[in-house]
Order: sequence, then structure tokens, then C-alpha cells
Amino acid sequence: MKQLKRKTALLTGGSKGLGPHIAHFLAKEGVNLALTARSSEGLRATAERVSHHKINAQTYPGDITDQEFRGRLLDDVKADFGRLDILINNAGMEWVSSYTALTPGYIEKMIQTNLIAAMLLTRLALPDMLAQGSGHIVSMSSLGGKRGNPYGGTYAATKAGLIEWTKGLRLELQGSGVGVSVICPGFVAESGMFAVYKKKPPWISNATTPKKVAEAVIKAIKKDIYEIIVNPGPTWLIPLLDAIHPSIANWLYKVGGVYEFYRKQAEENEAKLKQKTTSC
Repeated sequence: MKQLKRKTALLTGGSKGLGPHIAHFLAKEGVNLALTARSSEGLRATAERVSHHKINAQTYPGDITDQEFRGRLLDDVKADFGRLDILINNAGMEWVSSYTALTPGYIEKMIQTNLIAAMLLTRLALPDMLAQGSGHIVSMSSLGGKRGNPYGGTYAATKAGLIEWTKGLRLELQGSGVGVSVICPGFVAESGMFAVYKKKPPWISNATTPKKVAEAVIKAIKKDIYEIIVNPGPTWLIPLLDAIHPSIANWLYKVGGVYEFYRKQAEENEAKLKQKTTSC
């Protein structure tokens, strides 16, 4: 999809994190935006941020894990814009902690938000894209999806699922005019899930920027690229070594500070949660 001007994109998770940055870069390309997230206030802020690009930006607050909302969302977007050209599955949630500290409900919610909602929203959008012979699906995964992180196994599982699902769907849709891509950022400075921890990433990882991630989204759509890894450090070595010899990758996790980073963050998160529960 080389020409993006006047196309319509549905962006999930548009209220915070990487969402507003992706929205900004889409708007710069002249893409009209349908923005969805649970926060009405956050969505309005994103819409205002891109308004100077003279594109049509509409907001649709709601929970994409709700089946009825997903159905209404697609119907409303088609009614307001006439068609849907691009779907960006950006919404996600994450919590670093030991696995047993996660409640069953939270595990299910993470899987629903990060993986199942993206798959089912795509299932709703695809028939029209196939009928019009054009479209593009982008899903936001993570380097964690290339190799599971300690104290983040559930999150990694959802992101790995997005990668393999994208791979299969892309092969299935070859020649249809509909492209499918996945973006795999590492640590993201200033924004994204780990920015809230306000810590430097492990020395082996370094950190990318929201701008680089948003640029990767645009590049994937324009050039129909299957997968883009967005990370300035040598972290890409870890999944490569994992495929060759897992024990070497485990060793690199430890000497590179990845294991210790996640362990300390898990301890802090669990302590905060315990304090909050006690105070209640």
C-alpha cells in the first residue's frame, strides 16, 4: 500500500503509550483515523494532537475484549468513514511479576487483550478488505515474543502468538491484496509499557524511541513487510542464539542484566500490589 493519503485506519490502544505516536505518523501521511481505547479523555487528547494534519479523526471509547463492542466498532467505523483500509492492533497490557502472583482473571484478561481481541477484530475487518481487494493489518508484538522473558511469561506468550498468527495469516492472504505485518519493539524510551518504570533497560538492550516504532509501522504498511524488529542494541542475538543453543541465550540473559532487571521489577510490583491490598 504505497499511497496512504485518504486511507482510513482503525487504531486500537489509541489513548496512551505508543498509540498517540502511531496516530501522529499515520496522520502525517494523510490517513483518516478511527481511534479506540477505554479512555475517552485519552482518545480526545490524541484526536486533538493530530487535528492540525487536516484529517478526519473520530474516537470510539470501549473495551476491545468485549465481543459486542468489537462488532459495533466495525459497524460504526464503516458508517462514519465508508470503508476500512488499515487495522493496527496496538492495544496491550503487561505486568512484570512472578507467575504465581498473577491472578487467573488477570492472566485471562492479558490473553484476551493482547492476542484474542486482535485476532477477532481482524476476523471482523478482513471480509470487507478482501472484497475491496486491498488493506493492511499491523499487529504490535514485542522482542519478548521472540523469546520469553523471566517474570513475563504470559505477556511473552501473547506476543509470540501474534508473531506466529501473523506469519500464517500472511501466507494465507498472499495475492489477495491484503498485507499482514508484525512490529517487534524492544525497550521503548519515553513511552510504551516499560517507560512507566522510569528505569534504564539492561545494558545489552538499549532502548528505541516511539518515533522509530511509529516509523516502522508506516514502513511495514507501505512496503508490505512481514516483520520489523525495532531495537538499537544486540538484543536480536538472543532469539538467534536461542534457536542455536538455548543455554547460551540463558547465559546471555544473565550476563546482559535482563534476568536481574525483570527480577527486581517483579519484586517492586508485587510489593506495591501487596501494600495496596493491605491499605484497602
